[in-house]
Amino acid sequence: MLSYIAYRLLQFVPLLIAISLLAFAIIELPPGDYLTMHVYQLEQSGTRVSEAEIARLTQQYGLDKPITQRYLLWMWNMLRHGNLGRSFQWNQPVTQVIGDRITLTFVMSLLSLLFVWAVSIPIGIYAATHQYTLFDYIFSFLGFIGMAVPGFLLALVVMFYAFKYLNISVTGLFSPEYVDAPWSWAKVANMMKRIWLPMIIIGISSTAALIRVMRGTLLDELRKPYVVTARAKGLVERKLLFKYPVRIAINPMISTIGWVLPGLVSGSALVSIVLNLPTMGPILLRALMAQDMYLAGSFVMIISLLTVTGTLISDILLAAVDPRIRYGGGGR
Repeated sequence: MLSYIAYRLLQFVPLLIAISLLAFAIIELPPGDYLTMHVYQLEQSGTRVSEAEIARLTQQYGLDKPITQRYLLWMWNMLRHGNLGRSFQWNQPVTQVIGDRITLTFVMSLLSLLFVWAVSIPIGIYAATHQYTLFDYIFSFLGFIGMAVPGFLLALVVMFYAFKYLNISVTGLFSPEYVDAPWSWAKVANMMKRIWLPMIIIGISSTAALIRVMRGTLLDELRKPYVVTARAKGLVERKLLFKYPVRIAINPMISTIGWVLPGLVSGSALVSIVLNLPTMGPILLRALMAQDMYLAGSFVMIISLLTVTGTLISDILLAAVDPRIRYGGGGR
């Protein structure tokens, strides 16, 4: 197991470098660059920009260098100094721009993932063991609704009814007096009071999908001969259920960590904009629209790191849960 984990960790660096190369190239695909967008916006507002000023800004932002040189310099500074570059739009280092947003995004994603699992696994087990009952139909209906309704639309509906009928604001992660306040236990407590609503809205789509996955996989397991044989021998139903079928049926749930975790981060961008959350999503959208390549590229790298880390975690958990993978997984 340890050798397998070490092998996977060694794959991190070349994989992330390949992803960074592809991401940097895609960000550069649209015509023009950040300076082109900046000059256009200035001229639209009536400000005339001279050629000398454009040349000075081009040199200042390093846009006079070839794309390969800019990429190599960005990667060198990132790997050697942990420097993610400088944001053109904010005129600040990328690490300073994202700041607390990374921590808040990770906390939001982790809580959303825990919510997804805490809800989808029990409901999926109940729906599979009570197939075609009233509650099975209700959970199936709610699951399809959850998958069909976009998170940002649900956020808008919740905001409307909360303001109209309860006269409260559900936007933001902090009350007004804590927005710019330094971190303290009081600020953390205030955040925890308000974080549950965006957590549910962000996680509800994944919850609905994983309920269907858990239900379908467990139904397949419950029909297999080893379950029928165990029942015929008089094994207690609850012990039978959780000792074998549930442990096997949960494997697809664990294997989805690799895409659920980054999906919660990237998929929450519109929800974060609607609910005015200080997370990475809104900044990523602005960076892409402005072609702020170092800021956008850093976000892509963070999401890629989440994907690779999530895949590694899911593989380790699968090996821990299912002995067949541990002993027969091709030498793992």
